Amino acid sequence: MASSSSHQTSIPLPPDPGGGKPLDHEVPIHVVTESSQLPAEFLNPSAEKQLIIGFDCEGVDLCRHGTLCIMQLAFPDAIYLVDAVKGGESLIQACKPALESSHITKVIHDCKRDSEALFFQFGIKLHNVVDTQIAYSQIEEQEGRIRLPDDYISFVGLLADPRYCGISYLEKEEVRVLLRQDPMFWTYRPLSEMMIRAAADDVRFLLHIYYKMMEKLNQRSLWYLAVRGMFYCRCFCINENDYADWPHIPPIPDNLIIEDTAPEEEILSALDVPPGKMGRVIGRRGASILSVKESCNAEIFIGGAKGPPDKVFIVGPVKQVRKAEAMLRGKMLDIY
Repeated sequence: MASSSSHQTSIPLPPDPGGGKPLDHEVPIHVVTESSQLPAEFLNPSAEKQLIIGFDCEGVDLCRHGTLCIMQLAFPDAIYLVDAVKGGESLIQACKPALESSHITKVIHDCKRDSEALFFQFGIKLHNVVDTQIAYSQIEEQEGRIRLPDDYISFVGLLADPRYCGISYLEKEEVRVLLRQDPMFWTYRPLSEMMIRAAADDVRFLLHIYYKMMEKLNQRSLWYLAVRGMFYCRCFCINENDYADWPHIPPIPDNLIIEDTAPEEEILSALDVPPGKMGRVIGRRGASILSVKESCNAEIFIGGAKGPPDKVFIVGPVKQVRKAEAMLRGKMLDIY
């Protein structure tokens, strides 16, 4: 177990079933440089000890080519800052069974780039995530509001929503300013008080948000949440085997296969863009790809400067994905 820590923060307790105001409790923040400092039940996942943790990563230009510097793990009784700079690859590899385990639920906000960094830098296939960004959009649609893109809500926006936390996160902008001034911010050691506080703040509310969202999500939305979480973990991680060694996508559950109300099968498509054609796909100020997004009930992402630069990723119901593919190919040929 981790050594004693002089750093502490507060974590909201799980929501009160009676609707009372959530209470905070103080927990230690541990900076981890050796795997022995992590909980045994995390390092050795098992069906007998199911865990739910908050999860995030910090680094320099976090993607396949960037540098992973810190992994944050929020447990109900402590926050662990896994220091990849000091602990090195052996420390991150010790976390691999947990990050790939179906017995540990990782609650995260926008998993795509974190997953890409873990995969290309450490060979880790992030699995069994609950992405609060996706969950937010599912709840909005489920409650009769306009369907939002899965990447609509920022973490700051989610924290500000009174249904989930109702707090302002002004410190986030402070850190963003520092990162713009010095992109190497997360590489410096020893970790400053600000770095420790900022890293902990990015995960300390995630378990509270998770329980609030689980109260709202129905079985149909939970299935979409699980499937899209799996797609988003792998979408930027494409390689020559086309995701063959990633966990299989679960079928639609029997209890949801009811006449006229069964959810549509969802797929992930990685569309190749020929050299010199990405400009046509994106269009001036993003107008072309925006028009495709508005015409299809599918999520569309490009690798951009972080990569992969020659692909467009489409997630959604089969018919909508095929429609988006056709429109994007038309953009490449200047048909649409």
